[in-house]
Amino acid sequence: MLLAIGTAGYLWRQQHLAAPEAPPAPAVAAAPTVVPPAASAASEPGIQYPIEAPVDNPQAATPLDVETALADLFGRKTVLSMFQTQDFARRFVATIDNLGRPHAPVAVWPVNPTAGRLAVEKKGDGEVIGADNGLRYTPFVLLVETVDLPKAVATYARLYPLFQQAYEDIGFPKRYFNDRLVAVIDQLLATPDVNEPLKIRLPQINGPLQPERPWVLYEFEDPALQSLSAGQKILLRMGPVNERRMKVKLMELRRLVTAGSMPR
Repeated sequence: MLLAIGTAGYLWRQQHLAAPEAPPAPAVAAAPTVVPPAASAASEPGIQYPIEAPVDNPQAATPLDVETALADLFGRKTVLSMFQTQDFARRFVATIDNLGRPHAPVAVWPVNPTAGRLAVEKKGDGEVIGADNGLRYTPFVLLVETVDLPKAVATYARLYPLFQQAYEDIGFPKRYFNDRLVAVIDQLLATPDVNEPLKIRLPQINGPLQPERPWVLYEFEDPALQSLSAGQKILLRMGPVNERRMKVKLMELRRLVTAGSMPR
């Protein structure tokens, strides 16, 4: 499930080309920016992909268990340098949900943003994402590929009550979080494969005040790409090679979290 923390949670700085860079997220997480109004009980869908709680763990999971689980999967040094462990469950479910929406606000990320900035190259009369931009994401992709996904999903099942409660608390009291996770994974897998340099542009800025960091305002020139979700645009910025590698892990993750009985 930690691939989702990666693809969804890690988000490697920009949630979309127009998103401002920011320092590490504050200790207290915020709710997702977009929360639809609560639907009536009659219109609520049934659970599609239930999570079966391990029978050998009768005690309820705690936030401390999350930190311990992350350290077990990634190593304590990596957790201390990468993750926002305080209020992690809330940050995680909010980020997963936001990946399927137009924006994924930095303030709710469960991980610290990466360093660096979008690499841009001139091409003809316009600009494209630089060929080396994907290198910024390669260490993360390598990290994801080292995660033992069956073990991670087993941990996810053990801690699932925390995630479900957090999902309800941020504004989805009658929704099932694992179903939302699967829906977002499906959306990420549907990201178009673009093997040519991605054309980008800066929107026109009127007025005397100009941004100090204009590169954070870049948009995809293709309206169809610009209209994609935050998570899909992240995959595109990773570059075609990294995108393909991430999709392989996402497909495996989807198989595991929809298996009915989570691995123990």
